[in-house]
Amino acid sequence: MFPERSEADWRQAAEAALKGLAFEKLVSTTADGLKLGPLHARAEGPRALRGEPGPWKALARVDHPSPDDFHAAAREDIDNGAEGLTIVFARSGAAYGFGLKGSVAKALDGVDFGAGRFVLEPGSLADAEAFAALVARPEEADVSFGLDPLGADETVAKLRGRGFKGPYVAADARTVHDAGGTPAQELAFALSAGVAGLRALQDPSALEFRLSADADVFATLSKFRAMRLLWARVEEASGLTPQPIRLAASSAWRMMAKAEPYVNVMRAATAAFAAGLGGADCVTLLPFTQALGLPDAFARRLARNTQLIELREARLGFVADPAAGAGGFEALTQGLCETAWGLFQSFEAAGGLAAALNKGLVQSAVATSASALKRDVARGKAPLTGVSAHPFLAAEPVAVLPDEPSPVAAGGLAGFRLSEPFERLRERAKGTVFLAAIGPLAAHQRRVGFARETFEAGGVATVAGTGASQAAALTEAFRASGAGAACLCGTDEAYADHAAEFAAALKAAGARAVYLAGRPGEREAEWAAAGVGGYVYVGVDLVAALGAFLDKTA
Repeated sequence: MFPERSEADWRQAAEAALKGLAFEKLVSTTADGLKLGPLHARAEGPRALRGEPGPWKALARVDHPSPDDFHAAAREDIDNGAEGLTIVFARSGAAYGFGLKGSVAKALDGVDFGAGRFVLEPGSLADAEAFAALVARPEEADVSFGLDPLGADETVAKLRGRGFKGPYVAADARTVHDAGGTPAQELAFALSAGVAGLRALQDPSALEFRLSADADVFATLSKFRAMRLLWARVEEASGLTPQPIRLAASSAWRMMAKAEPYVNVMRAATAAFAAGLGGADCVTLLPFTQALGLPDAFARRLARNTQLIELREARLGFVADPAAGAGGFEALTQGLCETAWGLFQSFEAAGGLAAALNKGLVQSAVATSASALKRDVARGKAPLTGVSAHPFLAAEPVAVLPDEPSPVAAGGLAGFRLSEPFERLRERAKGTVFLAAIGPLAAHQRRVGFARETFEAGGVATVAGTGASQAAALTEAFRASGAGAACLCGTDEAYADHAAEFAAALKAAGARAVYLAGRPGEREAEWAAAGVGGYVYVGVDLVAALGAFLDKTA
């Protein structure tokens, strides 16, 4: 038997391990300003349960512009395990440059609309109506039409009249996430959109909620739990008996990267895990090559099978609300509920979602969060695996279909991908940087490793020296490397002794730029005079630093 330990025992051990550092070093702060400690006691909170028993439904995204190719892809997905389809039309907010164009009838010919769940991503009301016209038995179909809660009354009336049971409109907050919003902002937007739909249709069953799922397990899982709890509060405040909502998840566009795209497979798997365990009714994953172009059959198969492995082999999703009682998740869920509710009230006080958008309240809040997020990514505080962290320049290219994406109109909440600044750097990058190691391996390896990752994040190849203590040996190794620029890598003590001399020697040997891995401190003027043109260190704005480096070496 293990001896029982109290939280006080653990805290004492943690403080000893910190060796004088403040305990607050172990406390993290979320994008919404919520504090999360390293250890949370068991906690009780309201349950966030799906309306249907069993696991979430694994849907396959189909977005081919060609009706014939769309039809082939849809049939392949259904025949190979997908439990339904997410049908993406051109000009929808989730099209990301593609989406169905042309005949809906040809694209969906022969599809059994009673055999799975169909989630529409319409670009217009006409898209939803064209789909509805194909369904012979509307009362048996499980269709979420995805209409905007504002202005869809007439189309909803037609769908009801034909016998569709809904949901008809989507309180879709994914655009907030795409634009860099926080979890609480996404939830507040969804609440306001849901209230707008409830006011217009007077029927909570007519609504579906749609949220983004990304690779932050704690934030995503807690966000989906919070969505159910928040809407129950809205229903109670409206005099309604709370009922489980329809809640759909899509993997996040902003986390998709072009560099090392196979990492996107892991991001998507994590997103599905978090959203599914957080209570999503259905999950749709972007194929791993979505940022590079129109996904081919292999990329779409990986997206489909990622969920099937989680559901059928790992048996995830068979426990209702598995995070319930876990102190960390309960604390984050409750914190998100409180923060999102306050934002939601501010939108409603402005006159509802439409008025809050017209006044720029939503856009302003999201822009502030997006700016902070971009800053954290640029400074490495929010590392992107395969992009800003652990880049791999020798990765093999992946295949996409030849269709060119259509331009995406930028609205008030313009989406972006976090990796884009680094991708722009890689498009400019050329040449090689010589990592001018100073002294023995034990003295320089840490900064050599950091400098390698830093420059390769911008697409610049590196070659490392073995360690030199004399300027002549260093310049000889630099010339032999064939590199056009150099970065000094060593200890602070080595820099004090050699940085100025070595930088001047490297410049004389033909280096177009000489950088130093570390902070300049009080020697910046001296080193600059010797030829050091820039610095890379933990916390530097990597995008700005690498951009300046490429300017110097162009």
